[in-house]
Amino acid sequence: MSKKKKTLNDLSQLASFAYSTNPDYQPQEDEPIENDVPEKQYLEAHFSKKGRGGKIVTVIKGFKGSDQALKALGKKLKNKLGVGGSVKNGEIIIQGNNREKVVKLLIEEGFKVKKIGG
Repeated sequence: MSKKKKTLNDLSQLASFAYSTNPDYQPQEDEPIENDVPEKQYLEAHFSKKGRGGKIVTVIKGFKGSDQALKALGKKLKNKLGVGGSVKNGEIIIQGNNREKVVKLLIEEGFKVKKIGG
């Protein structure tokens, strides 16, 4: 099997990139990203049907933090709502127009959420 080649979609993927001319340079251990703390997050709850065959989905944008934390939050929302969805390009996509429920769940988790559109 061949391994998939990782592509660079945007410059935010370079956040952990470091270059040094010092031959003795040792990168520091990854420190926890303080934006993983819910109280410091400002999320946007959208709903959309563009490019989805007319089916409505709820999209959560604006999460800043690790990919693992984003995937864990997406999984938690999907489980609590009992619906499908995915995490792509830094966004959580939840099937159906569940924006009110998603906003309520995110506020209970400590996030600051703003409804955008419709």
